[in-house]
Amino acid sequence: MQDTEFFERALGLEKPWRVKEVKMDVGAKKVELEVECVEKTVWASEGGERLHIHDWERRSWRHLDTLQFETRINATVPRVKYPDGHTETVKVPWAEVRSRWTELFERLAIEVLLAARSVSQACALLRIDWSSAQRIMDRAVARGLCRRSHEGIVRVGLDEKSFGRRQDYISVLSDLDASRVLEVTPGNDTESGRRLWRSIPQEQREQVEAAAMDMSAGFAAATRMEAPGAQIVYDKYHVSAKLNEAVNAVRKKEHRELSEQGDERLKGSRQLWLYDPVNLDDARRQKFADLAVENLKTSRAWMHKENFREFWAQQSRWEGEGYFKRWYESAIRSRLLPIKKVAKSLKAHRDGLLAYFGHRITNAATEALNGRIAAIKANARGFRNFEHYRTRILFFLGKLDMRPAA
Repeated sequence: MQDTEFFERALGLEKPWRVKEVKMDVGAKKVELEVECVEKTVWASEGGERLHIHDWERRSWRHLDTLQFETRINATVPRVKYPDGHTETVKVPWAEVRSRWTELFERLAIEVLLAARSVSQACALLRIDWSSAQRIMDRAVARGLCRRSHEGIVRVGLDEKSFGRRQDYISVLSDLDASRVLEVTPGNDTESGRRLWRSIPQEQREQVEAAAMDMSAGFAAATRMEAPGAQIVYDKYHVSAKLNEAVNAVRKKEHRELSEQGDERLKGSRQLWLYDPVNLDDARRQKFADLAVENLKTSRAWMHKENFREFWAQQSRWEGEGYFKRWYESAIRSRLLPIKKVAKSLKAHRDGLLAYFGHRITNAATEALNGRIAAIKANARGFRNFEHYRTRILFFLGKLDMRPAA
């Protein structure tokens, strides 16, 4: 069997395509296939139209390696003219339209990129440069988004994530039940939230029952505008973060006051008040226990924070409403300004907090995805281009069907 016949069979080529020549450069470890189209004047389209070949375009594609030799397919491809006057390059049987890689190579590249520890490692294995990897991921994500079904999306999460080195943010929409990212958009305001919601078709938006989010006004306003049927559920992890900030504010102020009197009891204790005591080592747990029983403002602030954890354990909205009322009255009487400030904020968002008892959703799945987003950013050593960042997130976390059809 001649080399040309071997590669024709391997590629599954049929008339009008044939392998004209095979060139091998042993020193460079490269194989080049020259494929030609034997039809010179008329082209039969997939729809059965007979189209005139207007001119020709020289193209090249990277293919799977042949015995560890980098393999390329070169061909002069017909450009046909349609009845309305426009011209198009015909689709070749070994690659998708406007691709620089064969379908088989793109499939391999996607598998390697998904499995590798980093994009740099995948590039080394595939022997491609960074821009080629990015282009393959761009194409894969576009392919996956076209195929994605929005059916079954009933509970979503909206969250923000830092983007650049400055105060730049992106907003992320997640399917909480499927643990997948649905969309990513720049910013963290109302318009950003609206763009996220618009990525879901209107008929499916009407099926969304609940959306977990932080207490920022932007996401809530966007939800009321674009998905009014979805109940807003304020995320308990963001509430916990707000209470932690309040405890830390009380600690810092009290530490300054005590230090002026030569009392260093609170020095180095920041983490003790923010971590669950069960996660502390024995020495720190004992230090925390000693501080907690003392008559400190920080101890009282910590107790209000801990008491709010019981709110989420209530069995019904009615019980939750009663517990919140008692906790709020105690917090307001505390004379601890940071705690009082958070308490008033929680009261203003009480409906969204009580909605938890109807759906019992949190952004825990989104927070897990956020950890992986942070890893994507760290592996790339940051992103200057938002679109590249969006592509990476959807490529690795979108659970998309991204592979070519071959």
